[in-house]
Amino acid sequence: MSREENTPLLSPGNAQNNGFDPRELVRQPISAADEHFMELLKSAADAIDHGIYPERIYQGSSGSYFVKNSDHKTVAVFKPKDEEPYGHLNPKWTKWMHKLCCPCCFGRSCLVPNQGYLSEAGASIVDEYLDLNIVPKTKVVRLVSETFNYTAVDKAKSRTKQTVAMHFPEIGRHFHRLGLPPKAGSFQLFMDGCRDAENWLRVFQSDPLSDETQTEFSFQFEKLVCLDYIIRNTDRGNDNWLIKFIKDVEVDPEEPSSTQPKIEVVAIDNGLAFPYKHPDEWRAYPFHWAWLPMAKQPFSIRIKEHMLPKLNDSRFVSSLIRQLYKLFKTDPGFDRSTFDKQMGVMRGQILNLVHSLNASESPVQLVQKPVVTVEKTTRRHRNNRRRARRRGRHTGTHGATTFMITANNQYSRLQNEEADQPSNLSAPAALEHATSSETEPANQNFFSLISDEEDYSDDTESDFYTRYYKRPFFSWF
Repeated sequence: MSREENTPLLSPGNAQNNGFDPRELVRQPISAADEHFMELLKSAADAIDHGIYPERIYQGSSGSYFVKNSDHKTVAVFKPKDEEPYGHLNPKWTKWMHKLCCPCCFGRSCLVPNQGYLSEAGASIVDEYLDLNIVPKTKVVRLVSETFNYTAVDKAKSRTKQTVAMHFPEIGRHFHRLGLPPKAGSFQLFMDGCRDAENWLRVFQSDPLSDETQTEFSFQFEKLVCLDYIIRNTDRGNDNWLIKFIKDVEVDPEEPSSTQPKIEVVAIDNGLAFPYKHPDEWRAYPFHWAWLPMAKQPFSIRIKEHMLPKLNDSRFVSSLIRQLYKLFKTDPGFDRSTFDKQMGVMRGQILNLVHSLNASESPVQLVQKPVVTVEKTTRRHRNNRRRARRRGRHTGTHGATTFMITANNQYSRLQNEEADQPSNLSAPAALEHATSSETEPANQNFFSLISDEEDYSDDTESDFYTRYYKRPFFSWF
């Protein structure tokens, strides 16, 4: 573990006396828009300093905690990295039994292990960039609490150091840390007044919403679809996205009788997203919202006007990836090639989403599309391709400074029983299906997602990629 991770942050009695700055807890860049987040984080840190410890959430398969402020009010949910479903300090015995009894089905092969806390924060970044406002603000922070799950060795070391420091102050001054080690994890703001979508959807069946409220709900639902599809959330059931519904909200303060319902969608539990490859066929991890009646309706003009200007801007997409890179590289086990694969999946998802929005398709049709991956090719293979072009022929050899698009026929099977598209598309046909469009703007969108821009601010152009050949890739076949 690095020295930074061992730095004491919330040792008892030090937070207030030393002019505690909550920015010391956050492992991500802080902006002016994060002022409210920082206030709540400071209130939570002060509460821990005064003995108001986070409470473990007994639902779920990982160690997660309700974090409270000094008034004992829940302000956030903290999920430590080492207590994730497959972390070595996960306090829930169910995953231990799962690993022991069924190792062949243990974990999700398409996800990077123990990156759930980064996935939670990454989903918040995507939500913020796309101006969706459905993911509660989430950042990676480091906290210490006696209620977290620590090893017996860590607890014994902490008790011994505190005893020695109490009886021998001169020796205690030389200890690097007296308390327990801080834990890195995702800190997500808590949303009041929300209930599981599954509960509200049953209510709406018996008591339908008004046309105006239903239109707003559909727009909120479409934003959830776009978010989940872009980050390829592998764990989106109707029990882990929330709905906040208030029947009477005052519209005009001057007219007390002027009220209307207010409805919001909240996307939580985003820790199983950003896969480095598309899920295997036998464990597809479908989006459960695809079976809802709303998913059969075409994307609205409102969501298209909201999403397309952003997704069509190559600089915008590159800027989003740079922010995700800054987040993911803070992990001690960060691997550049794996991150490139994760972004390749995300770029492919964006390509499919742009095509569906332009074609006015529905969420059901979106999830039925053959999956697409945008990959990087090796410099050697790029040079081979150049030589082949000089000889007047094209080659399908791909490989690290050029992007290529691949459509995998293995995953083109339908995820909905009411499919209206063939599932046995060949790779060339699947690729053409994923990239072609009847309108000229869609073709421009396909090529504009990859541009001659640096993807990471701290990398040189020659180290990453710069060129995308603007011709249909299906012409290679």
